[in-house]
Amino acid sequence: MSDMAPTSETPRGPTALPPEVCVFGSANLDIVVRVPNHPVAGETVLGGDHLRISGGKGANQAVAAALLGRRVTLVGRVGDDPAGAELRAAIEHHGVDTSLLQTEIHCPSGLALIAVGPDGDNSIVVSPGANDRVSVDDVDRAAHALQQAAVTLLQLEVPIEAVTEAAEAAGGIVILNPAPAQALTSRLLESVDVLVPNETELALLSGSPVATTFDEAVDQARLLPAARTVVTLGAQGALIVDETSVHHQPAPSVTPVDTTAAGDAFCGALADVLAEGGSLNDAVGWGVMVGSATTLRLGAQTSLPTAAEVADRLRLP
Repeated sequence: MSDMAPTSETPRGPTALPPEVCVFGSANLDIVVRVPNHPVAGETVLGGDHLRISGGKGANQAVAAALLGRRVTLVGRVGDDPAGAELRAAIEHHGVDTSLLQTEIHCPSGLALIAVGPDGDNSIVVSPGANDRVSVDDVDRAAHALQQAAVTLLQLEVPIEAVTEAAEAAGGIVILNPAPAQALTSRLLESVDVLVPNETELALLSGSPVATTFDEAVDQARLLPAARTVVTLGAQGALIVDETSVHHQPAPSVTPVDTTAAGDAFCGALADVLAEGGSLNDAVGWGVMVGSATTLRLGAQTSLPTAAEVADRLRLP
């Protein structure tokens, strides 16, 4: 046996039932501050009291799907610092299986610094920490969960090489939310069933200016090799685009408090419907409702609703 210190520790084994949704991605501690305006270079802005909220795109999407009633496993890494313990406890509190969420020794957890303006829009700086150590080894450890899950949810806050391997290892529907925006390989895109970019991410992936009309967004989506692309449009809802058809799903009218986790809520809702065999149109319809309801509360995981809370927040009959 080597006397070298281990690099990581793994919690105890998974639950008896396989996950309906397997999320391969990040977990971050969010430090959220309300600001009167977003600072420009060289400017200091005085904000309100800060909040510490469990976040990270992977963890957010896992919690979103779990709150909607799915069995969810999160695959990723946190650090061996107080933030890592805080993140794990928060994720488990919402019913997500963390047996494949590894603790990285001598490493800080991921951290996101989030400024939220008066209109609910946000600007975010992310320090990846342990998320940057996610690797193909994590795919190997999670092979059973990835193969068994009806839906695998992926994002890009962990190394893209590991994301690609996870997409190829998945046995069910693969959803990729390409955020934060970066160039993607054809190898990864060819393993994706549903690609979920926003307008900025779509422009980067297609090598185009940000679309200003639905037609421009459709043209850009059709440049991508994914089987189906769902373009999230914020207050305008979402577009479903494939080779032959387009469907626009409008969003309910709301006055947002904080848009931080709206996209993650949308992805969790997609997984919720697709995991039970629903259509993509139905999934996107549910996604815009859940995403809209999420914008009516502050924070990331603190804003994610149950199905009953969606109806209550949107005042649905």
